[in-house]
Amino acid sequence: MKKGLDLLSSVKSSLISDSVIQRRVQAIGQQISLEYRDEGEEYPLVVICILKGAFVFCADLIRTMHLPLEVHFMAVSSYGDTTSSSGVVKIEKDIDIDIAGRNVLIVEDIVDTGLTLAYLKEFLSDRKPRSLSICTLLDKPAAREKEVKVDYVGFEIGDDFVVGYGLDYAQQLRNLSGIGILKPEIYQEDEE
Repeated sequence: MKKGLDLLSSVKSSLISDSVIQRRVQAIGQQISLEYRDEGEEYPLVVICILKGAFVFCADLIRTMHLPLEVHFMAVSSYGDTTSSSGVVKIEKDIDIDIAGRNVLIVEDIVDTGLTLAYLKEFLSDRKPRSLSICTLLDKPAAREKEVKVDYVGFEIGDDFVVGYGLDYAQQLRNLSGIGILKPEIYQEDEE
């Protein structure tokens, strides 16, 4: 069990402020609303929030979207409490609705290796949705191992380990209002 990490002493530097995040979330929500506005009540958008990291982003995002929608949750893991993907994707909580013939939007916190989202996209595509799109707050293309098409991207970032605004390190630091870069010495001592 990792001892509690202090927000200020664990973060090397601020990467994206809360106010910048909120402006970008608003813009993404407006774009999604425009693109799905003609679907109406016949095809309400099914938003699938990927737990745990995307819950803050998803909550803010759906409040900017002005269209009929439902929100459901999936828990998917490939990291555990480490800083790198194991490459093995595990569905810990599946959705409990039928998405056949529905417009589906996966909301993720970060796309780095692409392994989790590629698996998830195939997993959900087998259920025959009408459409399947991906929205992520952060995209880390330098870490990509498997290409996956992301339809809506908040910010492209470098290969730093980031925390805050729902993103964690060992289940901590999600409550940082903006996004910061974790000090390497915090996670390097765990890797030794």
